[in-house]
Parts: sequence; C-alpha cells; structure tokens
Amino acid sequence: MKAYVVGGAVRDRLLGATVHDRDWVVVGATPDQMLAAGYTPVGRDFPVFLHPVTHEQYALARTERKAGVGYHGFVFHAAPDVTLEQDLARRDLTINAIAEDPATGELIDPFGGRLDLEQHVLRHVSDAFAEDPVRLLRLARFAARWPQFAVADATLALLKRLVVSGEVDALVPERVWQEVSRGLNEAQPSRMVALLRECGALARLAPALDACLADPAARARTMQAIDHAPATTMLRFACLVHALEAAASGSDGLPPLQALCARWRVDADSRDLAVLVAREWPTLHRADTPFDPPRCLALLERCDAWRRPERLHGALPAFDALAAASGDDATVYTVQRRCALVRHGLQAAQAVQVATLSPSQRQAPGPALGQALRQARLRAIAEVFARS
Repeated sequence: MKAYVVGGAVRDRLLGATVHDRDWVVVGATPDQMLAAGYTPVGRDFPVFLHPVTHEQYALARTERKAGVGYHGFVFHAAPDVTLEQDLARRDLTINAIAEDPATGELIDPFGGRLDLEQHVLRHVSDAFAEDPVRLLRLARFAARWPQFAVADATLALLKRLVVSGEVDALVPERVWQEVSRGLNEAQPSRMVALLRECGALARLAPALDACLADPAARARTMQAIDHAPATTMLRFACLVHALEAAASGSDGLPPLQALCARWRVDADSRDLAVLVAREWPTLHRADTPFDPPRCLALLERCDAWRRPERLHGALPAFDALAAASGDDATVYTVQRRCALVRHGLQAAQAVQVATLSPSQRQAPGPALGQALRQARLRAIAEVFARS
C-alpha cells in the first residue's frame, strides 16, 4: 500500500501558491485494509476515507467508465491492481494530473502537467474530458482564476463537442450556480463568461443572458464591470445580469432575470440584489431622466429601504462598477451624484419617525398617518437635494 499527494495540492505548490488542503490517492489497498488501519469511510460512490489523525481525504486508486448521461453517468472500478498512472489518466486537466511521492518528493507526471504549468496552458488529459459536463464549468472557473493561462485549442474543441453532444444539458442547476458563483470570485471572472460563450455553453445554460452579451459594446461593458466590481458573488452576479431587466420575457412568462435565478436556483440574497440593481440602474445612470426628491423617495420605497437599508447600501458598489465600465465621464458623474443623493436621502428619511410628526398627525387614522409620514420623508429628502 502506497499513498501519493495528488491534484490541486501538487499543482498549487508548483505554482508557488498556498496549499490549504491535501488529497491523497492510495495504490495497492483494499477497503478492508483501510478500515483496519483506522481510516473512516466517507465515500458514497467510490472508496474514500479520512485519515485517523489528519482527517485528510485518501481515495483508493480507481478508473472510471462512461455509462450514462451527465456527471453521475460513470461506473468506477477501485481495486489493488489499479495503478497510479491509471488513476491520474481519469483526471480533467494535465495540471491536475500530477502526483507527488511524499517520502522522496518525486513528481509522477505522465501527461506533462508540469510543462503546462510552466507554459500557462489549460489542457485536457484525454478525450474522456468531453464525457463530464462539470469539467467544462471547472475549466471556465480555472480560466477566471489564472488569467495568464490559455486554453489549448484541442481542449476548446472538446468543450464545443461536449455542448453539441447535449452533455451540458444534464448539468443540475445547483452545480451550475456553485461553479459560476465561485468563478465570479476569481481574479478575472470575465474569462469564465467569455469561455462559456465561446464554446456555446452559455447559450444552453442561460440563453437570455447569452443574447444580452451578443452585442460587442454591451458585452465589453459587462465584462469590465464584473472584473472591477468588489470580489463578492452577489455584486458581480448583479453586474453580470443587470441588462436582463430590459430583455423580453420567455415562454414561461417570468421576467428573464427572475427566470434565470429560478433556473440556476440562485440564493435569495443574490437574486434580490441582482433584481434591485437591474431595476434601478436605468434610473441612476440615464442623465436624460430627471432625478428629483419624489423619484428618490419612490426608489427608496421600491427598494424597501426602511426595512432593508443594508441591501440598498450593498447595491451601491455595483452601480459604481457599472458606471466605471461605461467609459463615459458624464455617466460616472451622474451615477456618483445620484448614489450620493440616495445615500444621504435615505439617512434623512430614516430620521423621520412617527414621534417626529405633529400631535394631530400622530392621531390620524392609519392611511392618513402613513401619508403624513411619507410627506415628511419627502420634505427631508428635498432638503438634502437643496443642499447638494
């Protein structure tokens, strides 16, 4: 029985990056031997164990064979006679198919992964890459993580084959959102989006979004916005999908942004922020649309700013990123000024409480009290505008 460090830990060490977790592959062992040595089984589809002391993952060397559609359409074979090279051959990219002997430091690199690391190339290990649609998403995420890496031409051709074959349609929504959301947090998320568009996957996974990005100028602005927005999933997703608000509703009758969030099962916070940004962006950036105290108050009410002020404040960096991506100084000025008015207007309106109204207004019936409160908030916002 022999254990090797494999995958991301070896890759990241060779890149000079911090190694947070190590995965191991064990050659020449059976599940019973692992149990006898004190390892805890955790694998559901194939034999994976936790080390009794370090709790790192140790997987028995295995091969895999395509037997169905999608990520789960594989049959695995794990046995003592499976070699390390056979296990490495089933991996996605050459840079992830390097193993290290912890006793000697020797690298086992049958597919040239170290050279691809040095030459900054993302290359598939074998044509079996096109059998697993999750690998397409992972590759797109890696492209966003390492902007200096290029995708090999043959690998790009395999991505296109994976899309044409229909394998990409078997991706479950949770996995799509998991990989996309992680990719949005990488160094240059525009590369993930560009690769998904180039291979045709985005048109299958999010056709309305793909159509919005068809125009080169609009695409360039969106790509710059997601690259320069603060590195959070919520803000970058909001920048990515902001143009969907103007797209036509699909056959399901849902607004396209809502439909995409439902399709990918986007978490509620990311969805709500994206809807807010998409809805309010035209109001904040169009200089030919007046922005006065009544419109500011209406915006605050649409955003439920009295109960959820943090959500509106959280959206402001997205507006800044979208304005900067426009490349137009007048747009930047308009957005920055209106965002400042919104911020200070909200602060002034929040200071208006029922207790600050006149005694007669406080004693008014419900609707009249609400109207008095709204008018007081409007006057507070108007004072902010007058001072600006």
